[in-house]
Amino acid sequence: MPSSIYPTGTTIYDPKKCWNGYTVFQSRMPRSSRGTAVLIDMNGNTVNQWKGLHGFPNKMLPGGHIMGSTGVRNARYGFQDMIDLVQVDWDGNIIWRFNKYEHIQDPRQKPTWMARQHHDYQREGNTVGYYVAGMEPSVDKGNTIILCHKNLKNPQISEKLLLDDAIIEVTWDGKIVWEWVCSQHFDRMEFSETARNTMARNPSLRRLSKQEVGDWMHLNSVSVLGPNKWFDSGDERFHPENLIWSGRQTNIIGITDKKTGNIVWQLGPDYSTTPLLVKLGWIIG
Repeated sequence: MPSSIYPTGTTIYDPKKCWNGYTVFQSRMPRSSRGTAVLIDMNGNTVNQWKGLHGFPNKMLPGGHIMGSTGVRNARYGFQDMIDLVQVDWDGNIIWRFNKYEHIQDPRQKPTWMARQHHDYQREGNTVGYYVAGMEPSVDKGNTIILCHKNLKNPQISEKLLLDDAIIEVTWDGKIVWEWVCSQHFDRMEFSETARNTMARNPSLRRLSKQEVGDWMHLNSVSVLGPNKWFDSGDERFHPENLIWSGRQTNIIGITDKKTGNIVWQLGPDYSTTPLLVKLGWIIG
C-alpha cells in the first residue's frame, strides 16, 4: 500500500477523528539561537509567528495574546533559566512583563534582573493554562503563578549548592505577593534514610561553569487546583486555591496549601510502602 506519511508538513489529518483547532509550539530560526513561537492550523499552515519569543512553554491567551520569554540565561551559568516572562499581543507588542525575581551577576555578563522561570506558569482565571470550559485567563489584569529557580544551601538535603525550585505569585504590576520554596519542606516529603543518604552525596548534580549544583527536585509543573468534587464534599486539602505540582527527580506529586504553605497531599517518593501504592504502581519522573 502507498504510504500516507510524508516528511514535512501535516502528515495525517482526519477531521472525523480529531477536534479542529490550532496548535502553538516553540521553534527556532535556521542557524539561529532565537526562539520563535509558531501558531499553525490543522493543515500545518502558519497562522502567526512571534520571532524572538521563546517558550518554556508558550501559552495562548484570549484575543490572540501569547505568553513566553524574550531570552534564556547563558547555559554556562544557569540551567533552564528564562530571563523573563512576558505577554505579547498578536503583533508582538509586549503587554506585560515580569523579570524581577533575582538580580544576576554572571561572570563576564552584564548584571541583569531575571525571572528564572522554568517549565510552567498559570495566569489567573484558568487553572492549567489551556482550554477549560468557563475558565478564561485574564489578559489585562490578574495574578500569575510562576515556577522559578533559586540557588541556595540546605544542609538537611546536602552540603552541595542546590538548584532549588520556588513557586511565586506575581501581581499584574509585578509585585511578588507569595513564595513557596521547595527545599523548606524537605522534612515533610517522607524520604527514606537510604534516599536521604543518597541525596546528601549526590542531589542530582549538574555542572555549571566552575561549580556543581544539585537539581534535587526538578519541579516540572504547577497548577491551581480550581473547582473540584473533593473540596465540594468537604476535603479541605483540595481547596480550589491550593497548588498541585510534580517533582521529576523525586517521583513526588504533591499539593501545597496556599494559606499555610504546608504539603497537605502527596504521592511518592516511595510507591511500595502500602498495598494501595503497590496497586497504583510507580510513577517515575
